[in-house]
Amino acid sequence: MTEAIRVEERQLEPPILLVVLDQALESLVAFDPQQSRIVELRYFAGLSIDETAEVLKISPATVKREWAMAKAWLYREMKV
Repeated sequence: MTEAIRVEERQLEPPILLVVLDQALESLVAFDPQQSRIVELRYFAGLSIDETAEVLKISPATVKREWAMAKAWLYREMKV
């Protein structure tokens, strides 16, 4: 990732963005461990909705709902 990523109205260089993302993920773990695990499996491990549901032994509908909530929560947390 060589280009800056736009977050709200500021430009963040990739190393700074990673720090902000890490802090947001740490906060998400404390707020909702299941949503954090879904983010790990979907985003970092690249699992599908169905694969994530199978790993966590929850329904695909729950994964979809929690995934949407986690993305919104992280977006709000990462506004700098």
